[in-house]
Amino acid sequence: MRLRRRHGLVCYWYDGSFVVHPHPGGDPLALHPAVAEILSAFSEWTEQAEAAENLNHLSAETVEQAVEELRGSGLLLAADTPEAAADERFERQWSTWSPEAAFFHYATQDVKYPENDPAGESPASRDPQVPFVLFTGYPRADRIFLPRPPFAELHAPYEQVLRARRTCRDYASDPVPLPVLSALLATTFAPVDFIDCGRGALFRRTSPAGGARQELDAYVAVRNVSGVEPGVYHYNLREHSLELLSEGFTSADATHFCADQEWAGGAAFLVVLGLVVDRLLSKYPTPRSYRVSLLNAGHLGQTFALTATALGLGPAQTGAFHDSPVAERLGLDNIGRTPLYVLAAGYPAAEQPAAPPAAGLSTFRATTFQEAALEG
Repeated sequence: MRLRRRHGLVCYWYDGSFVVHPHPGGDPLALHPAVAEILSAFSEWTEQAEAAENLNHLSAETVEQAVEELRGSGLLLAADTPEAAADERFERQWSTWSPEAAFFHYATQDVKYPENDPAGESPASRDPQVPFVLFTGYPRADRIFLPRPPFAELHAPYEQVLRARRTCRDYASDPVPLPVLSALLATTFAPVDFIDCGRGALFRRTSPAGGARQELDAYVAVRNVSGVEPGVYHYNLREHSLELLSEGFTSADATHFCADQEWAGGAAFLVVLGLVVDRLLSKYPTPRSYRVSLLNAGHLGQTFALTATALGLGPAQTGAFHDSPVAERLGLDNIGRTPLYVLAAGYPAAEQPAAPPAAGLSTFRATTFQEAALEG
């Protein structure tokens, strides 16, 4: 019988144990570290006898017993079985992103959630493992108190704003007025109201957020805003102010922030969403909760884009940025507080050479619109 180690395997040390974590599906298994050597003997389709020869420092009985256990736990697969076929499909689909993305995706699937109590709250929601503070602030920083937002500028028809929203990559040199930036920040990030979570107050924004934890802070890197010196600021949503973290922010800085994408250098300002881990962890202890923070970043990004469009700005967003330099410039430790998403805006240029052209007949001819059949 030919056997092979399954493609979806990640090994790590956790809590003093050597863990082998199969995916998709499968629970993490605490095993002896020697199992890694046995698994390595089955990197390709291999007969058990051949593997035993390559592991000649181990007895045949030891190898036979280990192989039986590894097959039973799904770590070794037999050729020409449904399990092997599924593993091959997984490898074809996910190999480019493996192991990081594939492992994160599958390791956070099918979470065993704690049972709810009669009040509808899990124990974690009533008794948080990690305390957190509601707002981030830099009390010793110099600050600019922002004008209260001119809501009249947001009265564009909803359908018009939705249809006008486009990612902008070409910006004019006109500075963004401070009241416009103020309206954008307040509408996207400031509290709308406060709620009682049973242990204290939480606040809601114009975007949904898991458990109303609001774990994403806004840091504003200003390059071309009237009334604001270039620099990196934290948006203090409690005060509606910009707290100065470091002076100076150039077009080259903006480009480098965004993984050296040239378009970013033309934006009037960037907004970096910084994750405060403890806020989400205080209610949601399962690793799947990290997915929630990514989804929440997307919610805020869409609200930012629509609000910027209503204000006459050209929004952009990118997940491509230099994490460590951005965290360092923002003063984040990149552990409990880490950058997650970068938004940008400025007045769009009259010409948009970076915008994609409309699809024509030749484009449609070259497009495959439907799969012939989906694999079972």
